[in-house]
Amino acid sequence: MTAPGFLPTHVVPQDGLPAWEAPDVARPTVPLDALLPVQLVDRRGDWGHVVCANGWSAWVDGRLLVSVPQPPPAAPGSAVRAADPRPLLAHVEEALGRYRGAAEELAGGSLDGESFRSLTRGLRIGVVVDGESMWLYDAEHERWEYCDGTRLSTYAAAGDTPGPVPAEPTRVVQDGPRSVDGRGPYFPDDTDDL
Repeated sequence: MTAPGFLPTHVVPQDGLPAWEAPDVARPTVPLDALLPVQLVDRRGDWGHVVCANGWSAWVDGRLLVSVPQPPPAAPGSAVRAADPRPLLAHVEEALGRYRGAAEELAGGSLDGESFRSLTRGLRIGVVVDGESMWLYDAEHERWEYCDGTRLSTYAAAGDTPGPVPAEPTRVVQDGPRSVDGRGPYFPDDTDDL
């Protein structure tokens, strides 16, 4: 039975994933099955608290979860549509070409840092491609556009804010093995014997 409101944000890697009752390596529980859809609901350093479709939850190494691409949310009201994404794509290509040319000149030594900053000042581009879906930043109108291959629709305008960015949760302090960076659980692997 799927818990109400369950929307997977990640899947377990194809080799499965060890799990714990709490963010504490001394409290292991049943490992998660390969490719199991889960919802990441909390992070504490490298630890991730996940909920499964049946409501069961566990703590895992959040770094190993595989993110599930989310479709663009429906825009409130009717979305502004443009019949053809090619003009915006051409603008993005041109802006990227200008940046690439300036970066090549900087790397080749024929351009100094101040000239590079001058050539790239005000240049703003953004592109995310995930299979057939694409998000393009329209710098002229200061908004993100979603492209399904044939049409653009406004995804988010400059005045839209996606919501507050959560502060990093307090780290759990425990005795016992820690990861190399000291922030999360220690997961031994084949390189430990080297």
